[in-house]
Amino acid sequence: MSGERESLAAFVETAAKEFGVPGAAVAVLTGGEEIHVGHGVTNVEHPLPIDEHTLFHLASVSKTFTATALMRLVGQGRVDLGAPVRRYVPELRLADEETAARITLLNLLNHTAGLDWNLVGTDEGDGSLAAFVGQLDRLPLIGPPGARASYSQAGYNLLGRVVENVTGLPFEQALAELVLQPLGLSDTVFDLDDVVVRRFAVGHNRAEDGSLTLARPWKSRRAGLRGNNPGGGVVSSASDLLRWARFQLGDGEGLLTAGMLGRMKEPTVELRGSTLGDAFGIGWFLRDVEGVRTVGHGGSGNGQFAELLLVPERDFAVVSLANSGPDGHQFNQAVLKRALELFLDVVEREPEPLPYDEERAREVAGRYEIDAMNLDIAAEDGRLTLAVGIKPEIRAASDAEMPPDHPAAAIGFLPGDEYIVVEGGLKGQRGCFSRAEDGRVTGVDLAGRLFSRA
Repeated sequence: MSGERESLAAFVETAAKEFGVPGAAVAVLTGGEEIHVGHGVTNVEHPLPIDEHTLFHLASVSKTFTATALMRLVGQGRVDLGAPVRRYVPELRLADEETAARITLLNLLNHTAGLDWNLVGTDEGDGSLAAFVGQLDRLPLIGPPGARASYSQAGYNLLGRVVENVTGLPFEQALAELVLQPLGLSDTVFDLDDVVVRRFAVGHNRAEDGSLTLARPWKSRRAGLRGNNPGGGVVSSASDLLRWARFQLGDGEGLLTAGMLGRMKEPTVELRGSTLGDAFGIGWFLRDVEGVRTVGHGGSGNGQFAELLLVPERDFAVVSLANSGPDGHQFNQAVLKRALELFLDVVEREPEPLPYDEERAREVAGRYEIDAMNLDIAAEDGRLTLAVGIKPEIRAASDAEMPPDHPAAAIGFLPGDEYIVVEGGLKGQRGCFSRAEDGRVTGVDLAGRLFSRA
């Protein structure tokens, strides 16, 4: 494996320079063996070398842990995936009473509950999950339960409250007892008190002039807020993530049956035109890459980006963790593609966009939005562009620094109502436009989330 490791390490070094990533941890599981590549430094102002035990904020990769904890409770007969969420969270109130009564645990697990992405501006109160769930009646709804998939952080945070109510424990303690401790994931934590006693990476955000600033807060939200932990609060290392991958690729190790682990990797709802996958399983995106079935999840934090990809039929996994935005995502995607090519001889090809179509471009141009972000599509001078960023009023009202927006970048149409971003920090991202029955464009999907036309 020494030659392959050297090739991977050389690629990581080159890609880090290309995408301006100060530090990264990359790991591969292949043939039962582990390969680790640490590159660069934890922090440009107080540098330490990165290795396989350096902690990174995993952001939405956390959802794979939350989903697995729920499946443990299913296996113990303590919850039922088909049951209404209110069986376990009777205090739940949403903007629509019928939706609140109907949504099931499976709707939350596969993002079909009809919930918008997440609550914003909810830092008041004690920062607990209970306080977060108590404000969910403020969250917009995008459709009835089961009608379509749209990625929802709020849905996974609500699952965390299910775990709390069923176990009688704080979510973080319950997750540790259900999953982390039995698997020996000793460097997978939540609290900053547990982070600062270990070596950890610091996020960086790159300004337009190329300069790097340290990302504050260290996670996406200030320390002490627990309401987003189920959907995005886990902190871990490349070494622990490979241990996590071994478990997910295995027989359940007595925590879950092999059948239950397999069920998590089976399609529950299809996705259309998404880079993230062809379908959602339970806690996982499922994607076919040149005929090879992959299972994975990514995460975007404040200047930190994470990717975990499994190939079950090949007993293969790759982890990529980077500490710079906005191009850490691009770095991770490049590493995943190179690892598939180097170890599995799988070469992923990007779809070729169609020629510019003025009529189609004018049809889709406009503003789209979710609770926290605006997405603007513009058609000018034979060029179609997409820009996405945090709503100005939310950025202005926040005491915390927030990641930079993605400026306008060219996109191209694909067959049907699909598109692909062809430049910038979101390069390679695919999505699709939604239409009403009369044919009007009413929404656009990006990163699995439905942005509705303003």
